[in-house]
Amino acid sequence: MAIGMLIVSVSLGFYQVLTRFLFNAPSTWSEVLSRATMIWCVFMAAPATFRGGFMMAVEVIYKLVPARAMLAVELAIGACCLLVLGVLAYQGVLMTERVSGQTLSALEVSISWAYAAIPVGSACCMVAVIGRLLAQITGRETLGPSHDEAVEQDTDAPLAHDAREGHRS
Repeated sequence: MAIGMLIVSVSLGFYQVLTRFLFNAPSTWSEVLSRATMIWCVFMAAPATFRGGFMMAVEVIYKLVPARAMLAVELAIGACCLLVLGVLAYQGVLMTERVSGQTLSALEVSISWAYAAIPVGSACCMVAVIGRLLAQITGRETLGPSHDEAVEQDTDAPLAHDAREGHRS
């Protein structure tokens, strides 16, 4: 869904540029719809980052905590994420209800459709966080950050160090 919304947003942006500069008749609706689809794109892509652990990784903490305490760290980070996402979902519902009487300019569509991305995306993120924690608790996923950047940095560091040492000699 996130990729679809990104494609729609970019296409509408391109259409907006064409109508404005090529035809000298700017579209009144494409910019508004492009912005709304970009909001949905962000909130639909966020669960994948939470599920992969990319939004929750605090590298310094992982390096300082002993391996036996790593699950407690993951649970604490997950709990903090769930708390923030819960507040965001709740406030998003309130905000969506509050703006339901307003319309997107030039579209005559309720602006609440754009704001609904906040509670929907937050709820999806909460499911992703819970899924990651359950996978870590049951041992199906490793504890700590799951991305390769930390590994790449660690493997590159000795090479950079060796190169500096060789340069000094």
